[in-house]
Amino acid sequence: MGIEEVTTLEAISSGDSVIHNLEGRVKLISILLIIVFTVFSDRLIVPLVMEIFLLVVMYLAELSFKESFKRILLLLPFGGFVIAFQPFIHPGNIIWQSSISWIHVTDTGLNWTILLFSRLLVSLTAIVILSSTSPMQEVVQSFRKLGMPRDLAMILTIMVRFLFIFVDELRSIRQSQRSRNFDIHNKNISYKWRVKQVGYSIAMMFLKAYEKGENIYLSMASRCFSEDSRLYHAKTVLERSEYVYMGIIIVLIISLELFVLLFSHNLGYFGLSLSL
Repeated sequence: MGIEEVTTLEAISSGDSVIHNLEGRVKLISILLIIVFTVFSDRLIVPLVMEIFLLVVMYLAELSFKESFKRILLLLPFGGFVIAFQPFIHPGNIIWQSSISWIHVTDTGLNWTILLFSRLLVSLTAIVILSSTSPMQEVVQSFRKLGMPRDLAMILTIMVRFLFIFVDELRSIRQSQRSRNFDIHNKNISYKWRVKQVGYSIAMMFLKAYEKGENIYLSMASRCFSEDSRLYHAKTVLERSEYVYMGIIIVLIISLELFVLLFSHNLGYFGLSLSL
């Protein structure tokens, strides 16, 4: 993700919509419920219905479908790389055979691949929606309110603050380079020299990060911060809309599970158990 996209995503997550205005803990818990329920289900109908529900949430949040799926595609290779090998490594009935005897696709491996991909798609969609409707600081505060260990919460809080400082510093360095007509993609300049300049930029970022860390530590120490200090977070009361949103998700999960248990034999391929 480019430095401009970081600030753009933060601006999008600070929008004003029905989903944006929900309390952070509600959004976080609802996303976790959807992911856990989808991952533990072995019927294809479950990720299908949950993906449709997430698309409705995306519409209510007034998010761009095009931009959201671009982010999903950027994240897809991390899990998709492992999924791509699944049709070839599981025993079962061979449905495709290559000229090389040990390269073939089995029905069990293909079914497992489809199930894993659908789970991954739902999980990534849920994560993109959460990141597009909740500023990073709100997510960290939500974790803190839900009982995250104090030290870990402090690390995440400082990390979020440092991220935008890092982006600003990197932007200023790149602007300085452009003002001096430096272009890393300029093939008229020696490749070795360009790599050296990039190395200098990286070293400069490390030095600036170290210097900024020292300044922050001294600022915290001057304010009597210690290991016994408590992190402040504003107390918020859940409103009716939050209870309604959580209720809809819980009812959807329970109804879908009952539907699968009672009518899975009528759903054809979507009702089959695709787990190994």
